Amino acid sequence: MTPRILIIAGSDSGGGAGIQADIKTVTMLGGHAMTAITAITAQNTMGVQRAMPVPTDMVMAQIASCMDDIGVDAVKIGMLGSAETAVAVAGWLERVDVPVVFDPVMVATSGDALADAATITAFEQLMRRASVVTPNLPELEALGGEAAVLAHGCHLVVKGGHASGPHVVDRLLSPSGLLRKLEGRRFDTDDTHGTGCTFASALATGLASGLGIEDAFVRAVRFVRIAILSAPGLGQGHGPLGHALGVVPFDELEG
Repeated sequence: MTPRILIIAGSDSGGGAGIQADIKTVTMLGGHAMTAITAITAQNTMGVQRAMPVPTDMVMAQIASCMDDIGVDAVKIGMLGSAETAVAVAGWLERVDVPVVFDPVMVATSGDALADAATITAFEQLMRRASVVTPNLPELEALGGEAAVLAHGCHLVVKGGHASGPHVVDRLLSPSGLLRKLEGRRFDTDDTHGTGCTFASALATGLASGLGIEDAFVRAVRFVRIAILSAPGLGQGHGPLGHALGVVPFDELEG
């Protein structure tokens, strides 16, 4: 059966991140993408010009519509729009037994804030239910660091894109320690808008397809790296990725 991924996240009018990046990623990796849109944003490669949360009851109605008819094999959570929505989604997840990938979106690539303090506080409830949490380094610091996240019993991906140096190191951790580390050359490019969304959706698609956590992690990292190299060069700021060329067949994975 085609893996079914429910994406709970905000929309990006510029098509580089959010729901738009999620749908492209899931589709290119062979899954069926469903969406519960939490916020509408007016944004482009230069930044976020406006953002409007979707009412929580409408977010939950979208989730119910997908669940009642199509079903779900994995959930990907991105921008939540409000603390009320974060709490409602966390409560719903208590009744769902599928892998959950939580990308705790706080700041866009452009630097614009996408979550207020109350929403970030509500992230605690989501981390308790998540299978994997995928913050970038500033988000990880805001969540209290590696030990604080792992204390919730979830896996943690520590992404190295915001670090310095000629190489990017991505690590997959479980509560008992390091599971996998990948190191790759850092690309000299500004076309990185939507990398976090893309990675989390690729990871969720892998888990929904039946891959183990380590194999899903490796494929997601490689998908993002190829998509960065395939970026079409659009816009005047942080450009979108080239999702259509980012496919990495599982049988090509090493090890």
